[in-house]
Formats: sequence, C-alpha cells, structure tokens
Amino acid sequence: MSTAQIGMFATMVVYLVAMIAMGAWLSKRNKTVGDFYIGGRKLGPFVTAMSAEASDMSSYLLMGIPGLAYLSGIADAGWTIIGLAAGTYLNWLITAKRIRQYTEATGSITVPAFFSDRYGDGKNILTFIAAIIIVIFFVPYTASGFAGCGKLFASLFNTNYHTAMIGSAIVIIAYTMLGGFLAASTTDFVQSIIMSAALIIILVFGTMKAGGANVVIDNAKGLAGYFSMTQTHDAVTGTAQPYGFIHIISTLAWGLGYFGMPHILLRFMAIEDEKKLSLSRRVATTWVLISMAVSVMIGIVGLAMSGEGVIPTLSGSDSETVIIKISDLLASHGAFFAVIAGIVLSGILASTMSTADSQLLCASSSITSDILVKCFHAKLPEKKLMTISRLALCLIGVIGVVLAWNPNSSVFQIVSFAWAGFGATFGPVMILALFWKRSNKNGALAGLISGGLMIFVWKFAVRPLGGAFDIYELLPSFIVALIFDVIVSLATPAPSKEVTNVFEKVDDMP
Repeated sequence: MSTAQIGMFATMVVYLVAMIAMGAWLSKRNKTVGDFYIGGRKLGPFVTAMSAEASDMSSYLLMGIPGLAYLSGIADAGWTIIGLAAGTYLNWLITAKRIRQYTEATGSITVPAFFSDRYGDGKNILTFIAAIIIVIFFVPYTASGFAGCGKLFASLFNTNYHTAMIGSAIVIIAYTMLGGFLAASTTDFVQSIIMSAALIIILVFGTMKAGGANVVIDNAKGLAGYFSMTQTHDAVTGTAQPYGFIHIISTLAWGLGYFGMPHILLRFMAIEDEKKLSLSRRVATTWVLISMAVSVMIGIVGLAMSGEGVIPTLSGSDSETVIIKISDLLASHGAFFAVIAGIVLSGILASTMSTADSQLLCASSSITSDILVKCFHAKLPEKKLMTISRLALCLIGVIGVVLAWNPNSSVFQIVSFAWAGFGATFGPVMILALFWKRSNKNGALAGLISGGLMIFVWKFAVRPLGGAFDIYELLPSFIVALIFDVIVSLATPAPSKEVTNVFEKVDDMP
C-alpha cells in the first residue's frame, strides 16, 4: 500500500476499534433482555433522532444519491429526497409519540410483540408472523451491509473481498452483541456525526478542485435535462430524457417505507421522555434534508471534477464511487489529508454499519424475545436469556456472511426489496393499530400476509410488464395491505372491550 493508503487504512482501523470499545463499555448497562433490545427506554432526544436516521440511511446516502446525481442530474435524486424527507417527518409526527405511549401501556419491547399485545392475541399468531417477516427481510438486508463494507475495503486497498467482508462483519457483530440496543444507538449517533463530517469535507474539497462553485454550476447547466425535475440527463447520448409521472410516484413511494421499519420504530419506543419527541423530529428531519441535499451536490461537484479532468469519468454503477475517488485525491496531498480522507471513508463505512447493527438486533429480537419467549413461552432466567439473545445475534450474523459471499450481488436491489417488504407489511398494520379502534387481529393478520405476498407478486410478475405497471412494488402492496386490513376488520367481530379499553386509555394520554 502507498503512504496515503496506509494513512486511510489506519484511520479506519482506529474507528472500528473505537466502535468495539464502545460496545464493550455499554455492555455493563444491559441487565435485562428489555435493556438489550430497547435500552430500558432511556434514550435522549438527540441520540433517538440521529440513531434513527443513521440506521435508516445506509450507504445510499454517501454512495447511492451522489451516484444518481452524477449520472443523470437532480430529478431522480431530488424526488427521492422529497419522498424520504416527507416520510421521515410524517413518521415522527404521526407515529412516534403514539407508539411510545402504546408500547409502554402494553409492555411491548418489540414491534411483533406489540401487534399481539395491541389486539389481545393470546395465541401470539401476529407476533409469530411478524417475527418471520423480520427474519425474511432483515437477514439478507444485513448481508447487503456486510457486502457493502467488503466492497469498500476491497476497492480501496486492493484487499481480498471475502477477508474484508468477514472482518467488517466481525466488528459489527461484536459491538452489537456486546452492547445491544444502547451500543447500536450510541454508535449510530457517533456514526451520524462522522457521516456529516464526511459530506462537508468532500463537498468543500471537491468544489475547490473543480475550480469553484461557478464552474460546477456552469458545467451542470450545459448538460441537457440535468437541472430539471421532469427530465433526466442521458450521459451516453448527452440528451434529455423525460422523467414521467410513473417514475415520480415510484420514487416518492419510498417515503411510505418509514411507517413499517422495525429498527426505526424501536427508536420511538425507546426514548426516555416522550415530550422530547418534537425536538427529535426537528433534528431528524433537518439532518435528513441537509445531508441528502449535500449528497446531491457532491454528485454535481464530482461530475464537474470529471469534466475538468481532476478525477476519472465514471459510468454505470461506478458513479457510486465518486466520493471514494474524491477521497483518494484528498489523500494524495500528504499524511494529514490521508487521515482526513480516512475519516471520510469511515463515514461511508459508518453509513453501512449503522444500518447493519440495527438490523442484526431486530432480527435477533424476533428469534428470542418474539418466537422463543412470546410464542413458545420459554421460561428462562434473564442471564440465560441474554446469552441466548447474543448467540442468536451471532448466528444471524454468520448467516449474513454466507449470504454476502458473492461479491457480485446487487446491494441496492436487496435494500430496495427489503424496504418495500417492511413498508408494505408493517406500515399499514401499524398505522391502523395505532389510530383505528375498530381494527382487530384478523384484519392485522390479513394486512401482514396480503402486503407480504403482494410484494413478491408485483416485483416478479406485474412490474416486469412495464408501462403503467412499472411502479415500485411498495406503493401497490401498501395499498393492498391497507384495504385487506380494513375490509377483514369490518367483516369480523369487533375487538373485545378489554382491547378497546387500552386503546381509549392511550387515546386519553396527553
């Protein structure tokens, strides 16, 4: 490795060691399974806000969005930002306080458990189905995070992909297994800061190297369709292509996914003071808007740098490496800048790790707390249950490593499908559970199953037809699940008085 590469590598190693150390330190605060999976509901407003958004963004923030902007302009990335920002704000506004109050009233520490507790489902059928859904979608989602880390190290340092992927997975598994939810949330908070620093450093340095803001803007203006929200720039032909209504609707639909994301909903459940949720909402929404806007600007800056011959011209999926290319250039300016570049690359690593750790924890809780304890009524001491929880997390991590073994797997496709899966299954059911007193367990079960099945049907049977059917599977599946939940609830007996009393109790809370 070159001197610059050594500097970057050393910085990233220090970062990884620090994450493990933080997990070990926080492990002392896990006395019960509730502490391990929900932090004893002791999260502060800033940690709640930033850990929720860091666990959401993944590498899409630092690689996906800049790559989109670099290749095709602001339309695709811009509508994505609008959809995700709107989804973020509405989820915090509508869902956060209500689920915090309701899960405390029912004593639920996981999303699957809440569904059964909400509807008085003594057989825990809802818990079992929801837990299976989490495992189905989160295990490959976690694998995509491991793969992303492996590809990053392999591309930067010419290392073996499998070695890099396994090493990254071990670090993520280690600090999450040690510190549980508190470790995942606290490290996510730290990682959000590193991600923010990475975005700012790259934007400023890249703009300077491109020749200034005027050069960047003039370059973008000279490209057909680049600065339009209804057109995209075709880098191959140099022409403008229409960005139609179907594409806009599909892109905006990403925002619906927030209502069903278990790892985000857990943050709402874990905040210490529900009165601080409004502060968390403002912090979270502001960070999402600013960070994604900066990501788009980095893509625009990167394209100008390519135009000036400062970095190579990137095509196809290589466009997602624009931040890495700029970091390489930054590192070439000496040891100090190599360390700074290492911080930037740690930001990319952080964006992936902050998502993977939350997914590991959610999948683990589904196996132990939901299936083992809730469904099969296992009576185990807290200490033994903690051990089993950690072993389950480790097992899921190992399965994730196996699924991530193929270096040519599409990370984005996996993420997109899993996001749709959770949004369509949990989203409609969660909204109705929180706000509609007449909804019942039969309707919730119908919503979970119909939403999950529709994801597969639309993805593999309907969407390939193209045309008007080329809509992101989340939107039609969300609508189907919502309709099934309402119809089946109305067609079957109303919930018991005991169930509605809890609903009314929560409804009366300030």
